[in-house]
Amino acid sequence: MSDTQSLLFPLGDLTLRGGGRIPAAQLAYATWGELNADRSNAILVFHALSGTQHLSGQHPDPPPGCDFWSMELHEGWWSSMVGPGKAIDSDRFFVICANYLGGCYGSSGPATLNPETGKPYGSSFPHLNVADIVDAHLPLLSHFGIEQLHSVIGPSVGGLCALTFATRHPDRVSRVIPIASGFKTTVLNRLILFEQILSIENDKHFNGGDYYESEFPRIGLALARMISHKTFVHLDTFERRARRDLVHEEEMLSWYQVRDTFQSYMLHQGKKFTERFDANTYLRIIDMWSRYHAVTEGDAETPAELFARSREANHRFLVFSIDSDFCFYPEEQAELVKHLEDAHVDTMHITVHSMKGHDSFLLEPELYTPHIRELLAD
Repeated sequence: MSDTQSLLFPLGDLTLRGGGRIPAAQLAYATWGELNADRSNAILVFHALSGTQHLSGQHPDPPPGCDFWSMELHEGWWSSMVGPGKAIDSDRFFVICANYLGGCYGSSGPATLNPETGKPYGSSFPHLNVADIVDAHLPLLSHFGIEQLHSVIGPSVGGLCALTFATRHPDRVSRVIPIASGFKTTVLNRLILFEQILSIENDKHFNGGDYYESEFPRIGLALARMISHKTFVHLDTFERRARRDLVHEEEMLSWYQVRDTFQSYMLHQGKKFTERFDANTYLRIIDMWSRYHAVTEGDAETPAELFARSREANHRFLVFSIDSDFCFYPEEQAELVKHLEDAHVDTMHITVHSMKGHDSFLLEPELYTPHIRELLAD
C-alpha cells in the first residue's frame, strides 16, 4: 500500500462538555479507499489509547505540527486489518480515522500552540470526555457529505468511542463493532489509571503540565507506560519477549540494579514510549477513560433508555471479548452485551481464545477477520 498522508480539518472554536474551550481547534485525519456516489460506504475507526490516525500502509512523514513521530509509527498500526481485500476492505469501503482531540499527532492538544497566546497549551488544555472526542468527528463527516456511516469500529479505548458515537448519534451509523472494550470503567481500571496519573504528576520535570520549554517528564511517562503495559500483554508473551540481554538504565535507577530480563524489557518499553508520545496527551486520555460510563456520555438516565436508541435505529452490534484480556476483562463486554440484549438490539458476541492478551486485536487478525467481514458484507 502506498504512503498515506495526514490532513488537517478545521473545527473552529470548541466548547467542551466540562466547560473548557479550544479556540481554532483542528483534527488530523487520514482516509483509505473511495467514497461511493451515495456516500453509504464510509467506516469510521477510533484508535486505541496511544494509537494514531494512521491505520494502514507506510507513513514516513510526521503529521503537520507533530513532534512525536518515531520509526515505530511509520507502519500503520492496523495494516493487518485495513486495506485492499482485508477485513476492513478499502476496495469496498471509505475508511476514516482521526487522531483524538487532545492528541499529539496533529490534532489540537496540549503540545500544540494556543492561537490566542502563541505558546503550547500545556496545563491550560481542558479536560476531555469521550463525548467530546466523538462529537468532534461530526463536522468531519459532514465535510464529506456522510449522513450515515456504514459502520463504526474501535478497539480498546476506541471501543468506548464507538459505543458512545452509536448511542449519542444513533441515526448516523448502522453497524457497531467494539473490540476488547467496555460499558463503564471498572474500579480496578480506575485505580490502575490513577497510578499512572500519579507517576506523571510526580515527575520532577512535569511542572503541572508546562514543560515544553524545558525537560520533558520522561521518567514519569515511562513508569506510567510500564504500569499499563502489563495489562496489555499476556504473561506468557512477556516471557517470550524478555529473552534478551539486560539493559541498565542509570537515568531511572541509582541504588537498585536490574536483576532479570523481565525488568529490563519493561524499562525498554517505557523508555521507547517516551520517544513517541506526550505526557499531557496521555493524562487527558486516561483521565477521560477513568471517568467513562456509557449512560453518562450518552446523556441518558438508564442503560435501557440508552440502548432503546440502538433498537429504534436498527443497529447491529458485533462485540469482541478476548479471554486472556487483563485490561478490559471479558466480564466487561458481557455486561455490555446484557444491556444490548435486554434492549432487544441485534447483537453478536464473539469471544476470541488467545494467549496474547489485550494486544490480540493488533497481533492476530485471523481471529477477527471472518466475523468482521461477514458483518460488513451483510
